[in-house]
Amino acid sequence: MLLLSTSPGLMAQEEESAEVFLEEYTDQFQECFFEALKQKGIGNYDKAINLLLKCGEYTTSQNVLDYELARVYFANRQYVQAQDYALKALKDQPENVWILNTLMDIVQAQGNDLLLFQDRIPWDNVKLRNNLASLYFQKNNYTNARRILETLPKTVFTAQLERKISDSLNKEQQISSSIVKDSPQENPLEVLRMELQQLQDSEKFSLLETRAGEALENYPAQPWVYYYFGLSLHRNGKSSEASGILESALDFLIDNNDLQQKIYKELAAVYTALGNPSKANMYLSKIKSGS
Repeated sequence: MLLLSTSPGLMAQEEESAEVFLEEYTDQFQECFFEALKQKGIGNYDKAINLLLKCGEYTTSQNVLDYELARVYFANRQYVQAQDYALKALKDQPENVWILNTLMDIVQAQGNDLLLFQDRIPWDNVKLRNNLASLYFQKNNYTNARRILETLPKTVFTAQLERKISDSLNKEQQISSSIVKDSPQENPLEVLRMELQQLQDSEKFSLLETRAGEALENYPAQPWVYYYFGLSLHRNGKSSEASGILESALDFLIDNNDLQQKIYKELAAVYTALGNPSKANMYLSKIKSGS
């Protein structure tokens, strides 16, 4: 399937990419489908969704519609619906990297990790796991990329990706050392905080987990170190470990409302990922109340 570009604002290219694929569909379907893309392109997401659902009346094949519905619901921040349609599309086409990337983005937007959904995706498909390892590498999540590589047979692809991961980690460590070296040395805690924040901002969660874990050994009473460590664990698919670390952060927290709200938000996402809605809602209510 020649599915559409995932880059926003490229409606013309999307239509061109779909033309060949849509030749087998009726004129009614094509008119409805391209009008849906047009409405999505100008931000009329509800109208685009209704049109895509209407397209289903003109075809017995749902593949292209599931993917586009996932993308429109995602653009409209309706994550549950987006996730459902993306999962359906991936089951039909497990080797389609565009669908997989969209699903990863949807899951990540909810503070979760796709590795928690192994039972809901075609995990036995080797090509899917190859694609997933590559995407994690591109997103700088080297821990998860390596986890998936461990499940794959040794090939030229896996050897090359492992080498790329090692090279990237070495470069990150060099950058991290430069940050410490060039920062003011009179306040080592502030230097550390700056480093961890920069790693979070650049979404280098694998290195963040390593550095925050080391920092926790040296500064076991600093709540923000627990926060960064817990956040990195969650982003790296270790939600169960993250919950304990983040709750420990609250034990050391004194008069820091901004950090408290960040910890509550992360805990809500962690317990959502762990399938514990009661605790997730408890922390969500604390965010709203500010207590």
